[in-house]
Amino acid sequence: MNKKILVTGASGFIATHTIIELLNHGYQVRGTVRRMDNTSKDRTKAIRAMLTPHTPHIDQLEFVTATLDDADCWDAAVSGCDAIMHIASPVPIKQPKNPDEIVKPAREGTLHVLRAAQRAGIRRIILTSSEEAVSQRDDATTRPLTDQDWSDPNRHNISAYALSKTLSERAAWEFAKAHDVDLTSINPVLVLGPALEKDYGTSLEMLVALLSGKYPLIPKLGFSIVDVRDVASLHRIALESPASIGQRLLCSSEFRWFIDISKELIEQFPAYKRKLPTHSLPNFVVKLLAPFDPIIAFIIDSLEKRVEFDCSPATALGWAPRSSREAISAGAISLIDLGLV
Repeated sequence: MNKKILVTGASGFIATHTIIELLNHGYQVRGTVRRMDNTSKDRTKAIRAMLTPHTPHIDQLEFVTATLDDADCWDAAVSGCDAIMHIASPVPIKQPKNPDEIVKPAREGTLHVLRAAQRAGIRRIILTSSEEAVSQRDDATTRPLTDQDWSDPNRHNISAYALSKTLSERAAWEFAKAHDVDLTSINPVLVLGPALEKDYGTSLEMLVALLSGKYPLIPKLGFSIVDVRDVASLHRIALESPASIGQRLLCSSEFRWFIDISKELIEQFPAYKRKLPTHSLPNFVVKLLAPFDPIIAFIIDSLEKRVEFDCSPATALGWAPRSSREAISAGAISLIDLGLV
């Protein structure tokens, strides 16, 4: 195969698993990091050490400096690559008061990458978007959402993160149409599965909070779940599938209520029984707590809402996700093994 793939945001949760997936399927990988000062050189060594146990092809990985807010760095980053997986995007735990703090770098960073790819003659782009670019709409709970659905950027309660993913993905599709780019977007739901290091990002924060005993009662909340390893495999499958060009690939295993996740964790990890909640928190109490807890504030509008997704375009390509139980269990085991809970 011997193709070189640029993976942006190489230290991220999805990106590290995607790099492993690519290396183990015969690709060379160039990963981007934000800076190449002494700190980031130590970071690239740490990334390499973290990935080494998971692939015999670590020698096929290299790193390059690139930041989303710097248009000039991307020509060198993409040079010599055959395709790009643009995964890097701001993912805050606490939503900023000014949405532009994450909307601007997400949208402009995406366009910086696409413009550099066009200048280099690279046509194949896999964009990591999110279900947040799909589900922020008034009819989200009435039917399974499809690749034709888009979040409403003018919705009164849309989060800054959802807005950033919606506007950056729309900008990418507009660019692809105007410049004949072979684009595919990957739109994952809540991503769980194994953390590879202590800097686990935001996706696993829910499991950390549960296993740490942060919530004696749990909000009436649920999400569709997908394993990070399956998100990574879908990136590769899309890259290798001409039929994926022009598609938005939603990826989800199944919907789960958090109270059921907690009870499942008690079953699997009885040593954590005293920390894990078994009863729900009334909605009015959640709303009172929201101003004091950024995680609760982020999910306040999702209380008692069940949103599901039609992933048939992805499964038609041969994608077969793990169960949510396996994603939850693997995530919990990794957090325990890393000493984070």
